[in-house]
Amino acid sequence: FTSLLHLSGTSEEVTPPLQQSFMIPKKEINMVSDMAKWKRSQAYADYMGFILTLNEGVRGKKLTCEYKVSEPIEKLVALLNTLDRWIDETPPVDQPSRFGNKAFRTWYAKLDQEAEKLVATVIPKHLADAAPEVAVYLKESVGNSTRIDYGTGHEAAFAAFLCCLCKIGVLRVDDQMAIVFKVFNRYLEVMRKLQKTYRMEPAGSQGVWGLDDFQFLPFIWGSSQLIDHPNLEPRHFVDENVVNENHKDFMFLECILFITEMKTGPFAEHSNQLWNISAVPSWSKVNQGLIRMYKAECLEKFPVIQHFKFGSLLPIQPVTS
Repeated sequence: FTSLLHLSGTSEEVTPPLQQSFMIPKKEINMVSDMAKWKRSQAYADYMGFILTLNEGVRGKKLTCEYKVSEPIEKLVALLNTLDRWIDETPPVDQPSRFGNKAFRTWYAKLDQEAEKLVATVIPKHLADAAPEVAVYLKESVGNSTRIDYGTGHEAAFAAFLCCLCKIGVLRVDDQMAIVFKVFNRYLEVMRKLQKTYRMEPAGSQGVWGLDDFQFLPFIWGSSQLIDHPNLEPRHFVDENVVNENHKDFMFLECILFITEMKTGPFAEHSNQLWNISAVPSWSKVNQGLIRMYKAECLEKFPVIQHFKFGSLLPIQPVTS
């Protein structure tokens, strides 16, 4: 990640990378046998490096703690606030089917149209050429407008969007905590609102055997936040009172709260995997297990990765180092 943030440093004016030629990212994984290409790619190495660096960056830290908030972080939050406002401006329509409200397509069309402009508000003038490339990941991060569904592949596109902003030097090493606590957390709030408002279907959900219908990363980073907590253990997150009292500090508990709001019945039945995780003795074990599970269940699954797009910032080429 330090290599991703090769432009970090104290100088405010970042020198543009030498003649970087940007490109519109495109699909490269067309059949199951292409998965090997993905696992060897620079994109996979950089993506995973980014996830793990942030995992370390938030370790033992509360959402409410003090951290630096740079101007690009503020601008990303403003971008997400705009998406949120568009939901208010696009109420669900009356339709016979309960799920997959077609108003989502109207909302999405607006993002599709405005994405490059939105991204241009976050990146400095001398990097304007990067906007079309980076904007693709933003558009991919909010769900599919044909199927009106959302899943971990869309979430991965948002992480890739942030990773690209690091690679072009817009976000820096000292933005780590703000990337997760301010930007990613705000993204989650907007996604939950989309999921609720338009009754989106889970994309490629494994039903009761998956971790969660929609997200994965906040469980990884959220479990890292809880490592070495003096009194909250994994067994406590299935306790309603513990969740109610602590969810504002911990992303993991925020996720649990959302699940219990959306689902009825005993927790052990609707969220079996999480129930099993509550029996793991320590948060560091939970965190390691979730990272392994993320690779296996999301990043190494063809139905998820076939939609991932590759460009100049996240290249399909094999790792060079």
